[in-house]
Amino acid sequence: MLVDRHENEISGTTDVASHPEFADRRTTKTIDGRAVTGWFTEDFTLAELKTLRAIERLPQLRPGSAAYNGMYEVPTFEEVLKVATSSTSCAGKPVGIIPEIKHGSYFDFIGLSMEEEVVRLLHAYGFDTRRSPAVIQSFEVGNLVELNTMTDVRLVQLIDCSGGPADKPGVTYADMVTRSGLKTIGSYADQVGLCKNVMIPRNADGTLGKPTSVIKDAHRAHLTVVGWTFRAENYFLPTEFRSSADPAALGDMVGEVHAFLDAGMDQFFTDQPDLGVEAVSTSR
Repeated sequence: MLVDRHENEISGTTDVASHPEFADRRTTKTIDGRAVTGWFTEDFTLAELKTLRAIERLPQLRPGSAAYNGMYEVPTFEEVLKVATSSTSCAGKPVGIIPEIKHGSYFDFIGLSMEEEVVRLLHAYGFDTRRSPAVIQSFEVGNLVELNTMTDVRLVQLIDCSGGPADKPGVTYADMVTRSGLKTIGSYADQVGLCKNVMIPRNADGTLGKPTSVIKDAHRAHLTVVGWTFRAENYFLPTEFRSSADPAALGDMVGEVHAFLDAGMDQFFTDQPDLGVEAVSTSR
């Protein structure tokens, strides 16, 4: 059964640490070559996971969100699909979904391959063509290559600001965003999801620098360019878009998004969708 969490280590997004009955589940595992200590979804039954409640990952920056701690269960992927297919947006459009398969090669190694079940459920709920309001994304390469033969749903190759895909030792994300690297991505994916700094790096003083050639090169490879992740708190913003020295106060995320749209970015992720809509509607 697939469940929806950003990571398989769940101490940052659930109240599992406050459950004494699960204290002995705390352990250290090697995930994508890095030692991680905590509680992991794969060590629980679904019934056990359903006893947990979601918490805000960044309570000091987002006390408003943290006020809802303890109210919601960990949803299954199928529950998310049921909500999506029974809902419409404020504009009356279908609700889209963008599942990310995290640590795919790790889960393959422990015998819990996710790709087949993701595709099965997507197809079962009508997300089965390129026109479907769904996209599957991954930081790894092999599972996207495999998914390209399993479904017509659009695929996104995620690119981090540093490091490389866990399933391709010796390959860096910097290698993958060269012209030849992006051409290779275009052979199995439809979009490239870029860490913001890959598109526009920051100067030493924290201000936005000059855009790189990555967006234009990606477009040459016929890839849609998706940026991640735009957040309105000063803590996350480039210096010139901050409203004050308070890291939790909201700054000018709309202005930051405008800079990236002007550089050619096509789509983006944001934690504040209302501001994202404002940025798109007021872009030049």
